[in-house]
Amino acid sequence: MAPTTVGPWDQWLSPAMSGLVTGLGMWNWNALASLERVGGYLAGTWDPPAGEDGPGIVGDGSWPPLIGRMAAVALRAAAPGTRVEHREALLAFLEIWAATPMADPSARLRTGVARADAKAVRDERGATVAITWPSEGRCNVVQVRTGDADPPEFGAPDDWVEAAHGWGDADQLRRLVALVRERGPMAWDPAAVRLLGAETGVSRAAATLLVIGDAGGIRTLPPLDPEQRAVLGLSTAEADAGYDELRRLTELDRLELFAHVLPEDPAELWEPAGPGALAARIAAAWQTRFGRARQVPEATLAVLAEHTGLTVHTPAAHICAAFMAPETHPLTGRNHDPWLAEGLGGTYCTSEEQGVRWFQEFLKALTDALPIVYAELPAGDPVRAGLPATVAALRARLDHPGLLLDAGYTARYHESADRLRELFGDRPYVGPIPLKAASFDDGLSIATIAEPSEGCPNPFVRTYFRPARYGDDERSALLRRVASGGAPVRDAVDMLRGDWCARVVERVAGDTLPVGGYEADPALSAPETVARVEKALGVDADAAALYLQLLAIERPSDRRVRLWNGWNAARHREAAAALVAAGVVVADKRARAGRGIFLPGDWAKARKPLWPIEVWKANLLGVRRIGDRVWEEQVWRLTLPEMFAHAWDLVERGEGPG
Repeated sequence: MAPTTVGPWDQWLSPAMSGLVTGLGMWNWNALASLERVGGYLAGTWDPPAGEDGPGIVGDGSWPPLIGRMAAVALRAAAPGTRVEHREALLAFLEIWAATPMADPSARLRTGVARADAKAVRDERGATVAITWPSEGRCNVVQVRTGDADPPEFGAPDDWVEAAHGWGDADQLRRLVALVRERGPMAWDPAAVRLLGAETGVSRAAATLLVIGDAGGIRTLPPLDPEQRAVLGLSTAEADAGYDELRRLTELDRLELFAHVLPEDPAELWEPAGPGALAARIAAAWQTRFGRARQVPEATLAVLAEHTGLTVHTPAAHICAAFMAPETHPLTGRNHDPWLAEGLGGTYCTSEEQGVRWFQEFLKALTDALPIVYAELPAGDPVRAGLPATVAALRARLDHPGLLLDAGYTARYHESADRLRELFGDRPYVGPIPLKAASFDDGLSIATIAEPSEGCPNPFVRTYFRPARYGDDERSALLRRVASGGAPVRDAVDMLRGDWCARVVERVAGDTLPVGGYEADPALSAPETVARVEKALGVDADAAALYLQLLAIERPSDRRVRLWNGWNAARHREAAAALVAAGVVVADKRARAGRGIFLPGDWAKARKPLWPIEVWKANLLGVRRIGDRVWEEQVWRLTLPEMFAHAWDLVERGEGPG
């Protein structure tokens, strides 16, 4: 069988197949013709030319998981959100795949690992093909059997896995390709997205990406162009948030998720009810693999996603899901029992399926989110309502005696083993894996240090701690003093167990606000303080509330103030004008402020994701500055009603801005 000319689509296969296969860099070079040769060799219809001993390697050997799971590729080829050049590459891929034994339901296929004795062998019993380059003398293989006897094999084969056939036989693939070429992509139906979101709990953006078969993965730049986003009804920020929400799915997760979602007759996708039926099948597959969660309100997601510094590592949707169901969340709803192990970089904390790694990341993300959930979401919001239970669940995890977490690094980055012995005692750490590094365990803290070497004469000390034993005792004070740098996990533990968190939980659990009201609106959360400001400044309640927000809230932009206070633009302008007339604020235009009035005094600039702020207010809120630049966000020590009252107390004492 001679290779078919399929056009210059190889260069687009990597982005077109993103998130479905690995080894993407290897899909850009003659992959379609190579796949055709592999299929022809396995089918017995293609022979290597003189001087060659096999069909070659395709896509770094990452294609066998596609066997029986071609619905994922087919959906992406038919979906309305697929770029034209990607669609053509996928259609070419499907046409070639349809001509191979992988699309023949009667073919007996299996994959395995063997000694790399050859690149391909074949006789009347079948064929075996190497699909990866040799590594330590072995390679991955695909085999097709045509009779009862075993086909010729490479040396010492093992790990055989029988390949199951699913949606995507030759007739279905050719039918779908013809339909796309004849009718174009399937119709876009926003109702299908709503159905999928409601049945799974994923956001509208994530549901949109699922419906078009683009469930996260490595993204091309841009992931969706303006025309695509217009068709799908997504902004750039929404598309990014949707990709982030789905990014922890593996390639196999995505292939399995879509494996059985297409109809037996692909033409049904173009029927009026086709998109809705597709969404229902994707929802059922999602529920089977990942369960069903409550859907987060889009407005809530937007508030959390706006804080880019918060959601760099943990998507807003994942944070919201934990607040809405902390008792059943896989990270907050069960205990973790990690241990110490060693790698090239020294000791590290690990556990089954890296659960402690995700827990530490999640612990930091949830504590970073606490102030936003408390202060910027309205009463009655399901994420805010879950704050007390989330704090309780996290505290319960921290009280588990078996939990071990990173404690930060030592102030001088390294210490001698003798010094560590003086600090933490002689007892070594004892875990399921013996450590080569010297270790010192005082019951609360564990410090480890490797032997000095030529390449690392001053090895780093790594410290860990058991939060169940962490508190206000002498050992805890020692840990804080010794491991004083880079301790975000310990900071998160301190926040969860601190007085501020307890008072926030009390505020939220106590239903202190009417449904829909915001803690950031002093008219609702601190009416007594508003009355004091009214009387002292001789302004009305709106102006008094706005002044308190300018005094005590880190970023009181016009948009946020109107949301919190339920004001329209005219009401806001009237309150601002009253403050200007009273001489307590100044009108101005400043970059990235999002407002037109400011407290008098110096101004501190900032780079994203931080925000500029009045210097007086930065000092009040604990915002760290270096010169006239903001370097860290607010340190929360008071609830908002307390902060409003404290700020006004300073003004009354003559210690206000100006």
